[in-house]
Amino acid sequence: MEILCTRPGCSHPQNNFSDLDDPSKLKTVQQKYCTSCGMPLILAGRYIPSKLLGKGGFGAAFLAKDRFTPTVRLCVVKQFQPEGNLNTQALAIAQELFEREAVILEDLGSKHPQIPQLYAFFPLVVSNQITKEEEQFFYLVQELIDGEDLETELKRKGIFKESEVIEVLHEILLVLQFIHDNNCIHRDIKPSNIMRDKKGRLYLLDFGAVKQVAASAGNPQKRSTGIYSMGFAPPEQMQGSAVYPATDLYALATTCLNLLTGKSPEELYDSYNNCWNWKTQVTNISDGLADILDRLLLPIPSDRYQSASEVLQALHSSQSQGVSSSSKTSIQTSQNSPIPSPSPPPQPTPSPSSSPISPSLKKSFSSVDLLIYSGFTGFEGAILILGLKNFLAAPGIIIGCMIIGGLIYLQFRRFLDKKDLLIIGTFTVLLLIVFLFFGTLGFESVSFLLISGLVAGAGLIAVTSLFKLIYQLLSSIF
Repeated sequence: MEILCTRPGCSHPQNNFSDLDDPSKLKTVQQKYCTSCGMPLILAGRYIPSKLLGKGGFGAAFLAKDRFTPTVRLCVVKQFQPEGNLNTQALAIAQELFEREAVILEDLGSKHPQIPQLYAFFPLVVSNQITKEEEQFFYLVQELIDGEDLETELKRKGIFKESEVIEVLHEILLVLQFIHDNNCIHRDIKPSNIMRDKKGRLYLLDFGAVKQVAASAGNPQKRSTGIYSMGFAPPEQMQGSAVYPATDLYALATTCLNLLTGKSPEELYDSYNNCWNWKTQVTNISDGLADILDRLLLPIPSDRYQSASEVLQALHSSQSQGVSSSSKTSIQTSQNSPIPSPSPPPQPTPSPSSSPISPSLKKSFSSVDLLIYSGFTGFEGAILILGLKNFLAAPGIIIGCMIIGGLIYLQFRRFLDKKDLLIIGTFTVLLLIVFLFFGTLGFESVSFLLISGLVAGAGLIAVTSLFKLIYQLLSSIF
């Protein structure tokens, strides 16, 4: 069995002990030591590091085996050992952050399925064979999430679809809602701290930067330490000011931008104009999601959504708007009607709009309709104006224009259809025939009115056709 030495700077950290391949030996051996530096290898007499998972400014993370579990369970061992020569104050802050992660994981990890559980937290004091001085290390053992973080996933598969980003946003919002309800702020939301396991479940990792706040007012007078990830953190955090739940929400929004575009937040932020310029890098994104992200990215914390639950509600509302009115109606009917009844064939429904549409305007005018209505208006208009002029002189013209206006309005509101137009036109012709029969109008007058109406109708059809052609040409150009 290969065991990895966890001492920083060990020249030969790989150690191989074939006797530990025997399960009985593995569980009973007291301790093993590094053949190069003498560092104890079985941490806390229980955890056996086998692979380096990664290094950071405060230490390293190892894949390890828990030899005192029936299945020799895999876990993650984090070692606290800051790089560089930190002064006493900086070292104390770094150690506090590491210990805080253990406290938070013990409290929250056991209560939420998408936060890794804490298994152990312990110090280790060893002697350095070269300097002969004692060295102190701190170890944190937590649940292994077998999967891939979103930063790695982004590099492997490319940019995320909107539906995939909405899934990430929704799942992490639920985790943040739980964290914030427990008076904590994560302070380091970014793709590398979100892990997707083999089954597709998302986990929030790395609680080393978590800040605990008072339940009353959030301790706004307390300033934040300079622990953040450049580009993902909002202005108040980078300035060392107070942090809020909205601080995490801002970082989650920048994470979404990174996943949508494949670009770092620094590339998407226009520092010259002091604004985000991310929409030019995204295609086919819904207005609902774009509006939510824009509000989350506002520079002033009070202008953003104030809680994860508010964002979840907005996300739900934006997705609900995408459901067609016919679907909503059928769902409501199925919920409210205990006895199913025959339904008419489905009718075409209009696309969603920001304002309600009157039922009388749902159906648009076709080209044929437009020409029919134009001819009808010209025919009726000429007869009314010329006919009433013979009876009422100047007032007749005014009354005729008012009637024409009424007819146009009725046609626009679709109160008249083609059958109605035929009826009104037929009635007008019959009325002229009656006038001719009773001698009110002469044959020449009736003929003049009919010919005038036909000419006016044809003329208005021609004018309408010309304007429609011009409109289509301009539309194709612009």
